[in-house]
Amino acid sequence: MNCILLGPPGAGKGTQGKKIEEAFGVVHLSTGDMFREARKSDKVVDELIALGQLVPDDIVVDVIKKRLQKEDIKKGFLLDGFPRTLNQAKEFDVVLETRQIKIDLVFFIDVHFEESVKRIAGRRVCPSCGVSYHVIATPPKVPDKCDFCCNLLVQRNDDRESIVRDRLKIYRKHSEPLVDYYKRAGSIVYIDGSKGELDVFKQISKHLEIR
Repeated sequence: MNCILLGPPGAGKGTQGKKIEEAFGVVHLSTGDMFREARKSDKVVDELIALGQLVPDDIVVDVIKKRLQKEDIKKGFLLDGFPRTLNQAKEFDVVLETRQIKIDLVFFIDVHFEESVKRIAGRRVCPSCGVSYHVIATPPKVPDKCDFCCNLLVQRNDDRESIVRDRLKIYRKHSEPLVDYYKRAGSIVYIDGSKGELDVFKQISKHLEIR
């Protein structure tokens, strides 16, 4: 079973991806993780992401294409946050056809603009041990300090509110034709992302359980 998980920044795609991987045995392929790794060795990618801009389609598709060559995806995969543009979706379809891979379902987690801003801008991370927090949802025991190593928490540059709003505007511009594309293909499933984490997982699970 191969699926795609779409939704704006802050929709909880990463959280749901991990839950789906654990419950259904598919490999969670997080494009966010892939590009955080790519930022370490690619200055262009690093600068684009820091400014909240989209990485060029050819670079994105190439990263995904290489990842799909690994053996672990043969039992099924869940792509988290890709494709992000209509052009990426079309290029990805060519890659899939070449490898004789079929996408079974495309989940779109829908979250309102301001809710996405609140979710992302509230994120904090420990620069030492990497543990993540949220100032409202999962705050540390001591404000601004990691529960585990007591280091001061930081906010990633691309999580600052001004950058977040730019990211969301860009996302909305490109997401509508992308969603329409998968809607015409008959593979999209709409998920109400305003609900709690468990409720969202239940919405997704009911579609996976009948496959």
